[in-house]
Amino acid sequence: MEELVVISGKGGTGKTSLTASFAVLAGRPVIADCDVDAADLHLVLSPRVRERHEFRSGREAVIRPEACTGCGLCSILCRFGAVLSVSSEPDVSPGAADCRDCGYCVRSCPVRTNAVIREMRNASGGEVPSLYAIDPVACEGCGVCVRFCPEQAVDFPETVGGEWMISETRCGPLVHARLAPAAENSGKLVSTVRREARRLAGEQGRGLILVDGPPGIGCPVIASVTGASRILIVTEPTVSGEHDLERVLSLAGHFGIPASVCINKWDLNPETADRIETAARRKGARLAGRIRYDPAFTRAQVREKAVVEIDAPGAGDIRSVWDRLELMKPGDKHG
Repeated sequence: MEELVVISGKGGTGKTSLTASFAVLAGRPVIADCDVDAADLHLVLSPRVRERHEFRSGREAVIRPEACTGCGLCSILCRFGAVLSVSSEPDVSPGAADCRDCGYCVRSCPVRTNAVIREMRNASGGEVPSLYAIDPVACEGCGVCVRFCPEQAVDFPETVGGEWMISETRCGPLVHARLAPAAENSGKLVSTVRREARRLAGEQGRGLILVDGPPGIGCPVIASVTGASRILIVTEPTVSGEHDLERVLSLAGHFGIPASVCINKWDLNPETADRIETAARRKGARLAGRIRYDPAFTRAQVREKAVVEIDAPGAGDIRSVWDRLELMKPGDKHG
């Protein structure tokens, strides 16, 4: 079973458009959208969801008002400003007892922030708990308040940080996900998506998993490429594209994954495109080809189509890149 991961050093290089076109050309592979922080492959492939599953990403502290005695130890120990004092209005004037005179009152004072949050809750008609409460957005799930609460008034339940889905598309099965706002552990969700894609490929006897990876070099990218057969890095002929490509190639080299490079919109800056290809060869990467700038990319997206499904000059470039990738199996000489 082969797993091809399409990634980029920065967002907006066209990797999702290429992945959608590859899905059309590949003959019904298993498709995985691992850009869980900003998934958009479904906008082109129009999936029909078959299964939905909760994604539990960690834990979050919750204070039980009936058990809280208001000692304030949780507020003292919390280093993330997540404990809200809701029993009385704090005095945030200079020199007041609640003010620590730390000099951060303009933007980062937790006392002032908590007061603003409470005012917003009151204005919206929400129920105001007594004494202390946890701000779910600010809580990092460290568990300090749970460990040291003398009344054991803090619960620590698992949180639902999003969902992952298995869908059918015209190009094959799609495993995709949606990370909830302010949720964490996107790398864990990426690993879940890849695991399910591999399971599907094994059950259905499919020889290729096509992965739309996230941009950058952070945890979600590492979770997307670890153990992959090979990666395709999509870049563009700009200074930032050149810089970010170098970082992604270093990441691929660190994990020992064969890498190919494709330059999208190369004709906007041919000199930089030449320089990028030279640098890629020097790093040991293969050259998968170039794709011209083509407004048809946008027209295809509006019509919920892959570029190769419409009549466009860029479609021929994408087919050439795909054919070259098919020829460049692991172990071949660099192109």
